[in-house]
Amino acid sequence: MYDRIKGFRDFYPGEMSARRATIDVLEATAREYGFREIGTPALERAELWTDKSGDEIVDELYSFEDQGGRHVAMTPELTPTVARMVVAKQQELSKPIKWVSTRPFWRYEQVQQGRQREFYQTNVDIFGSSAPEADAEILAWAADALTGLGLTGDHFEFRISHRDILGGVLESYDAEVDTEAAIRAVDKSGKISAVEYHDLLIDAGLSADQAAEFDDLVSDGDLEAVEAFADTERVTAAVENLQNVLAAAEDFGAREYCTVSLETARGLDYYTGVVFECFDSAGEVSRSIFGGGRYDDLIEGFGGQPTPAVGVAPGERSSAPFPDDRSSGS
Repeated sequence: MYDRIKGFRDFYPGEMSARRATIDVLEATAREYGFREIGTPALERAELWTDKSGDEIVDELYSFEDQGGRHVAMTPELTPTVARMVVAKQQELSKPIKWVSTRPFWRYEQVQQGRQREFYQTNVDIFGSSAPEADAEILAWAADALTGLGLTGDHFEFRISHRDILGGVLESYDAEVDTEAAIRAVDKSGKISAVEYHDLLIDAGLSADQAAEFDDLVSDGDLEAVEAFADTERVTAAVENLQNVLAAAEDFGAREYCTVSLETARGLDYYTGVVFECFDSAGEVSRSIFGGGRYDDLIEGFGGQPTPAVGVAPGERSSAPFPDDRSSGS
């Protein structure tokens, strides 16, 4: 007998039928919104990840030297690939670029519940539009896909925030604050104790009193109070942008699924604006189901022209500190 490789799965007909039905709904809903399907390779040059994250990331990749002497990796997530594709034909592609794809990815790491070495995601992205309607369209697609699977507002909610609100509030303190570290602490706040959370905020540069004040402000989620507290152009603009996205979501019919939650931070540094996570409203699943947001600097970071972007990636993935990982499990 040959054993199945750890972290990889077989799908017998019953399970495969359910998976196929789910993927069909996700992709059909994307087509209704005008997203066009793309196909992407299983292998990429490993430099797509090592150049951004250092050689130590290789330990988390299925990577090897091919017969041509190239250092390649089985793609662990889609973002660098789609960035490469946009950069390669940026002048030829009409804007906004609206792409969807469903495919497997591979990461070499410890196998545990909700985390396999081979997993699947549906990626939905809009490139070339900074309008609030683009963010709202991503939310609307996600809502329609979930309701198309038979769920209702009693089953899920989108918790929405804005990275510049958190960053602007942190910058308003008279302290040398590591903003990204503090935002990552906010992202972890629901998974750790209050003491651990406050310690992380203090490690990021806030005093104990400032950490308590910041926690109260963020947990209350009162946008008017936040704007009055920070009183900076950055926070004012971010609050206005978030409100405009919510208004556009109303026009799309998705506002009922959205809750303002400044404790939703998304720990990855490349997010630049509105961020959101989908949660089980009944509380039976304690972690987020998936998440996404705006990442306006990514294409430029891969050598392209400045191109705003926003996207989401539902899939079989739990939260993990891997570069550009937008999903949070299923």
